[in-house]
Amino acid sequence: MWQNSYDGKNSLYLISTPIGNLEDITIRSLNVLKKIKIIFSEDTRVTSLLLNKYGINCKLYSLHEHNEDKVKEKVLEFLRNGQDVALVTDRGTPIISDPGYKTVAYVSSYGYNVISLPGATAFVPALTASGIEPQPFLFYGFLNSKDSKKRKELEKIRNIEYTIIFYEAPHRILGTLNLMKEVLGNRKISISREISKKYESIYRGDLETLLSDFPVLKGEFVITLEGNKNFDDSNFNLNVTKLVDDYVNQGHTISESIKYISKEYGLSKNEVYLEYHKNKGMK
Repeated sequence: MWQNSYDGKNSLYLISTPIGNLEDITIRSLNVLKKIKIIFSEDTRVTSLLLNKYGINCKLYSLHEHNEDKVKEKVLEFLRNGQDVALVTDRGTPIISDPGYKTVAYVSSYGYNVISLPGATAFVPALTASGIEPQPFLFYGFLNSKDSKKRKELEKIRNIEYTIIFYEAPHRILGTLNLMKEVLGNRKISISREISKKYESIYRGDLETLLSDFPVLKGEFVITLEGNKNFDDSNFNLNVTKLVDDYVNQGHTISESIKYISKEYGLSKNEVYLEYHKNKGMK
């Protein structure tokens, strides 16, 4: 159902906050924050620094991934009582790799407005400065912190032709890059570090060259990675029988061969199985 965001109903405002330089906030966002008296924040200590800089006084409440299921009720209560509410994250746009999705879905289901104000987010400047084809692109966010699960995630997206953007923490960046090289192969890559901060820097090149001399770096990272430009899905479908048969001719069973091909191409075993037997004329 269409909803007019300015129909007089009370609203939940999603407000982007600076990812580094505190001047990276829109005039409109500041005006809304000055008008609204209730702000839900991922970390009230971080938000207080921003509010103090611009002389904004309001009531701060904590809303983060561990309490959102409970706190979303509080947000709804304020809206029902005739008050507009703002939601901010530590840095960047709410809900983009940050909490807030459950709250938006909840209050909108009761008919209240949700107005998202344009503003700072890390992946856009990382993409536009990368020198890698900008569209289409896939924003992935954070990979799983466990290597085994991270490997499976990378295998699933190995054949995507789009540019892919990831966030990564400093203590995991090197391990993630090595795993990307192993699973995805050598590709063009751009790594943006500490965007809009004093020590902002960017690397442009390829995975292999980067890993040959990767420095020890601190800060927050955005990885922009070239998509798979070599995989032809239609060509794979035409040749899946040959690919499996090649393994069979090497002494492997059909089941083992299907398993190897599915892993090599990042496809499900069931997908390879069905395609193989379809081409063989079997039901």
